[in-house]
Amino acid sequence: MILYHGTNTDFQQIRLNMSRVGKDFGFGFYLTTDKQVATRQAERKLLQYGTGAKVVQSYYLDEKKLNGLKVLRFDAYTEEWADFILLNRQNKERRSLHDYDVVIGPIADDTVGFQIRRYTEGIITKSQFLEEIKYHQVTMQYFFGTECALTLLERR
Repeated sequence: MILYHGTNTDFQQIRLNMSRVGKDFGFGFYLTTDKQVATRQAERKLLQYGTGAKVVQSYYLDEKKLNGLKVLRFDAYTEEWADFILLNRQNKERRSLHDYDVVIGPIADDTVGFQIRRYTEGIITKSQFLEEIKYHQVTMQYFFGTECALTLLERR
């Protein structure tokens, strides 16, 4: 399968220490199955940092090779997914709160992020949060959180 990473700076070697804290699945390297989503991420980073260029990198992943790693998969917006996202988004340290090599699941994009904020601010309950995003289009993201997992990615 081909996965995409949107950025404002092209690079050859993935460095986990460049990741930001407070992201959906924790401190790691993120890719998506949707090239348009990666393009929007690259545009957002370009606006955020004000330097560089819009870059969409592509990587090949042989999914069979995931069998030897510790993988967590969410196929839809579920209560377990929401709990995992909230836990990781609240973590402001440069270390992971879990020991998964790879996490696969829906992206919490701006629309979902808005509902997350409403939930964390106590405006809506968890069940209302899940109801609000139930029909939101699912775009999958792939989190690679260990050096071992990164070796499975082949730059295209």
